Amino acid sequence: MAARVYATPEQLTAWTGQPAPPDADRLLARASEDVDDALVTAVYDTDALGMPTDPRIVQALADATCAQVEYQQETGDTGTGAAGRWDSVSIGPVSLSGRKDGPTAAGDVDLAPRAHRALRRAGLLPGVIW
Repeated sequence: MAARVYATPEQLTAWTGQPAPPDADRLLARASEDVDDALVTAVYDTDALGMPTDPRIVQALADATCAQVEYQQETGDTGTGAAGRWDSVSIGPVSLSGRKDGPTAAGDVDLAPRAHRALRRAGLLPGVIW
């Protein structure tokens, strides 16, 4: 089955108020994977391609996907999850660094706070059965 992508570059532009980056399609695909991973226990109606059919859920997934890309852009992540894993502090001749804790969101995903809220408002987190 082809990967589901929940938002378009145009929706990302509307969400951020900035032109979508040249690799927006790739970033949105990776962010959609993150959203899917966070929704492992969510139940909602889908079509034959696995895409949501309820307009409220469609919008929530698009918002969460755009929020995830926005978050990754702000934290310097390229969608790989590698950014933000290490910190570094330098004061004069002293330099300290160490590994940060991993993600604590549902599905073990470093989910953007705004993405989490969009999914929670739609009743998708924590997995809710209607």
